[in-house]
Amino acid sequence: MFRGRSTHNLDSKGRLSIPARFKDVLKTKYDNRLIVTNLPRCLAAYPIDEWKKVEEQFTRFRFGPPKVLAFKRYLLGAAVECTLDGQGRILIPAHLRQGAEIKKEVVLMGMLTYFEIWSKDLLDNELVDTRDNFDEISHDIINEYGIGL
Repeated sequence: MFRGRSTHNLDSKGRLSIPARFKDVLKTKYDNRLIVTNLPRCLAAYPIDEWKKVEEQFTRFRFGPPKVLAFKRYLLGAAVECTLDGQGRILIPAHLRQGAEIKKEVVLMGMLTYFEIWSKDLLDNELVDTRDNFDEISHDIINEYGIGL
């Protein structure tokens, strides 16, 4: 499982070093291939096997409804396979970096079966907002989804 967060810098070519603990998960449970796609404020990196589960969910929605097609277009249309190189890095394509406002400093955030890749500044803002609204957010997710600490 991908847990925790770590800060990294992209190199001038847009390559990102994957932290050792994430590489260990990939080696132990998966292989060295990731699918990277966009989310509204960051990127998501899925091991191939986890990504196949996402794709499978969309196979029953070939031509609609429109909201599903829009979501499918956004998520699946941006997906790119990124293979770890010999130094444990992936190359993040320019269009994905631009969409997530990623320039140099990034944070990788473990999300159990995948990890997110954030612009450090955007994530800092997101975490402050969550912290400032933590009581309301935690109350809502406990009531709506049964998720609690």
